[in-house]
Amino acid sequence: MPFDFKGKKVIVCGGSRGIGRAIALGFAESGADVSICARSAEALEKTRTEIAKFGHKAHAGSCDLASEAAIAKYIPDAIKTLGGLDVLVNNASGFGMSDDEKSWEQSIDVDVLATVRASRESMAALKASKGNIINIASGSGIRPSVRTPAYGAAKAAVIHYTRTLAAAHAKAGIRVNCVAPGSIEFPGGVWADRKANDPALYNATLANCPMGRMGTAEEVAHVVMFLASPLASWVTAQIVAVNGGQGL
Repeated sequence: MPFDFKGKKVIVCGGSRGIGRAIALGFAESGADVSICARSAEALEKTRTEIAKFGHKAHAGSCDLASEAAIAKYIPDAIKTLGGLDVLVNNASGFGMSDDEKSWEQSIDVDVLATVRASRESMAALKASKGNIINIASGSGIRPSVRTPAYGAAKAAVIHYTRTLAAAHAKAGIRVNCVAPGSIEFPGGVWADRKANDPALYNATLANCPMGRMGTAEEVAHVVMFLASPLASWVTAQIVAVNGGQGL
């Protein structure tokens, strides 16, 4: 890949599987020291081991991103272990897929408040490095999300917060951008599950993808890495859809 993050320090919240894992591995392959967090200790350690194979610092912290206290512990620990921070990726999601109280709580706590809290905890270190933040939203946050209202509303809030952060911290040299993936398929993910258990929904969604396929986690990771790189040095407050033209 045409990226050089040698010596850079990266935190990926929600980095043990799927899109987060691909982002963490992409940065590590390009020379960065990487810390990841998630709730599952087993998945975390597996991905941390994969990151370490690239020969750079690989840190993992078990963290319930719905918990303010857990984030307040993990982020400073990760920054201390890495020796600073250049890039924060907020990737976690509560996947509030229905319209009940639990889905709304999960979406607000994990998609929205975890992004706010992790960004707040990271800000001093990012100001020191003139680093940047990349938030992961969704196409569901851009267009109406009838099937997943809580998830869509939360991702729309992430998009708005991205622009707010970018405006607030531009003078400090911090860039803040957002990636909004379309339907991304990977082993163990939502669309792999739908393919096996709800083929009608899977096929209807696939038919809405002009390129004839769903995206990959690595394709999202490449855009995240571009936004974090010097190639995007004058790009901030932007929402980049990675969706293969889905919904055209």
